[in-house]
This record gives sequence, structure tokens and C-alpha cells, in this order.
Amino acid sequence: MEKLRTIIIDDEAHQKLSILRMVQLYCPELELVAHADGVKTGIEAIRKFKPDLVLLDVKMHDGSGFDLLDQLKPFGFKVIFITAFEQYKKKASRYNATGYLLKPLDPDELTEAIRRAGEGVVHG
Repeated sequence: MEKLRTIIIDDEAHQKLSILRMVQLYCPELELVAHADGVKTGIEAIRKFKPDLVLLDVKMHDGSGFDLLDQLKPFGFKVIFITAFEQYKKKASRYNATGYLLKPLDPDELTEAIRRAGEGVVHG
């Protein structure tokens, strides 16, 4: 099975590092190809690396994860939102999010969302 090419986008360095560590420990099916710290750098990374999966924060210093996705429509990757804000879950569903996980991350919830994200992915 090919690994899912993955990008982490979160503007808080300690949160990004925490997600990275959890991915390394619990998600061997992911290949981290890049990380970014905001909407602008996230869009650049997505265009350059063409991921299968994006682990995306909702609120960042230069906009929201929704702003990022709006600028990339239509997008061909799966999205798992990882956020401290529960109130955006309904909005995330309108973007066909594969998962909506609250910080601090639960390893079981992360691995389940990753499993769902891997279903039906066609590697280019």
C-alpha cells in the first residue's frame, strides 16, 4: 500500500510539532511531505507537493482553513481539520472533511480519521 502524501498546516509551532509526533508514532501509512504555518504558505505547499491528505487548522494568523480551501477549489485531496474550536464542525462538513478532530488530539481518533482518509485514494 502506498503511503498518503500528507501536509500539516497549523500556525502554532508547538501544535504542529505535537501533530507531527503523533503522526510519526501512530500513523505509519502517512508520508509527511511538507508543513506550513498559514494560509499563504499552505497554498504554496499544496500546489508544490500535491498531497493526498491535508491536516488543517481552522484558525490561523493569516486567515482560516476554510479560506485556504476556497482558494483551491476544486481540490483533489482529503482534509482532516485539527482545531481547538468545536463550533466550526458543521461548516467543515460542507467542505467534505474526512475528519474534524479537537485539540488536544486523541491518538485513536486520529488513526480512525486517517483510516477513513485512506479509503478510495487514487495515487497519481
